[in-house]
Amino acid sequence: MNRRFTLVTVCLTATVTFLIGVIIAGSLVPTPALSSSALSSPLPKAAGISTRPAATGATVVNFADVAERINPSVVNIDATSRTGRSGRYRPPRALPAPVPDGLPDPPDLFGPPGDTDRMPRRGSGSGFIVDTSGHILTNHHVIEGAERLTVKLADGRAMRATVVGSDPDTDIAVIKVDATAGLPVAAMGDSDHLRVGEWVCAIGNPLAYEHTVTVGVVSYIGRKLFDTSLDNYIQTDAAINFGNSGGPLINARGEVIGINAAISSRASNIGFAVPINQARAILPQLIAKGRVSRGYIGVTLASVDPDLQKSLKLPVSRGALVQDVAEGSPAERAGVRVYDVIVGVDDNTVDTTDQLIRLIAARQPGAQARVRVLRDGHPLALTVKLAERPPRDGASAVPWRGSSPGENQPAQNGADHLGLRVRDLDRTLSSRLRLPSNVDGVVVMHVEPMSPAFDGEIARGHVVMEINRQPVRSAEDYRRITTAAAGGDVLAFYVYVPGADSPRALKTVRLDSR
Repeated sequence: MNRRFTLVTVCLTATVTFLIGVIIAGSLVPTPALSSSALSSPLPKAAGISTRPAATGATVVNFADVAERINPSVVNIDATSRTGRSGRYRPPRALPAPVPDGLPDPPDLFGPPGDTDRMPRRGSGSGFIVDTSGHILTNHHVIEGAERLTVKLADGRAMRATVVGSDPDTDIAVIKVDATAGLPVAAMGDSDHLRVGEWVCAIGNPLAYEHTVTVGVVSYIGRKLFDTSLDNYIQTDAAINFGNSGGPLINARGEVIGINAAISSRASNIGFAVPINQARAILPQLIAKGRVSRGYIGVTLASVDPDLQKSLKLPVSRGALVQDVAEGSPAERAGVRVYDVIVGVDDNTVDTTDQLIRLIAARQPGAQARVRVLRDGHPLALTVKLAERPPRDGASAVPWRGSSPGENQPAQNGADHLGLRVRDLDRTLSSRLRLPSNVDGVVVMHVEPMSPAFDGEIARGHVVMEINRQPVRSAEDYRRITTAAAGGDVLAFYVYVPGADSPRALKTVRLDSR
């Protein structure tokens, strides 16, 4: 009896122990790893998130390897002149703006005050070697006005360089050293495929600290700084300081995708670089003839947007709207008029002003282009023989500073519902503003902050010549046209901006809904 009881007890105990073990083992089945085939099926796609694979090098970037590979091709450029130079290739702007960097000249501790302009000046910049024959890419403002250029390589060699070619409009220059064996060449990338957020690094000689490497990301692509027609700067937060000008901006694969050119005067972490594809496009011209020739038709443009389309009753929502036609220009000779909408050049479609400028600038002077326009809704084809684009001139300041033109003469009392106060244009005021004889209209005397006119970028000193293509010859004309506008309407102001590079411009003012 006892033996049978003991046997039954042992069997039951073993059975229960086995069952408990099975239960525990089942709860401890290992979870598949992320790389296992269990997760090979597509995951649910989150809204707004791309599932395409990241670009090569986007996950892990070793800039130590990148810098080690490309650093030998980066050079220091010492530019010296007898009489000094400004260090800036563009004149100062009226408002603070990003300016090209340049090593400031040290104070003259020995000469009398005011005598430093007669002393030799020395500036410093950077560059990088682009071929084994010794051509080096840098900025125009680095070598501008220099009478002697000395290039120092990463291995310590120093040699004299000569200027091969320069293009002030894009701030690109090519210099050359005598070809020697073993010149390291920087690999060129493709800036057209650059994306905001990509890792980049800058190499240069900030404040004469040679071959300094800084790292950041691409903050913006296509920034306009000085000239809205040609500028296409890459913005980055990689530290770019005085002396970095002309040095390379490099992607994670060790390829040059930009030429460091400018810094913000109001921040320490905003820098700008010329896209390498822009430099590559003009490099053959710079090497062959020392300068760049670009096609030119002589018009000022505005991209068609919903406001312009509504206010001018345009039949298209794309294209380049002609704001002004230069006197004696190819466009004037071909019959192009203000308010024409250019929608194509030869077989190319034009959606924006940038597209049109690139298409025209890429052609040689003397070439003919068939320009397709819409005039009052009707298609028209015009043949334009291109001229050569003139050099870029600096913008002059508004003729008055600190005092209002015609300040002792009566003006319209109070701002209107657009936020403007205007007055008639008389001979004295026209002379003071240095207006051309063919400019007629009313002068903006005051703009209310936060008003529709303020939002439309109408400014004090602008001359309003037309509103919605209706001539404005007096303050009475202005009041008649603007009073008829209702809330929600959009008015197209054709204005003259004294002192601007392109003084005639279209501004759109959207009235607040009442």
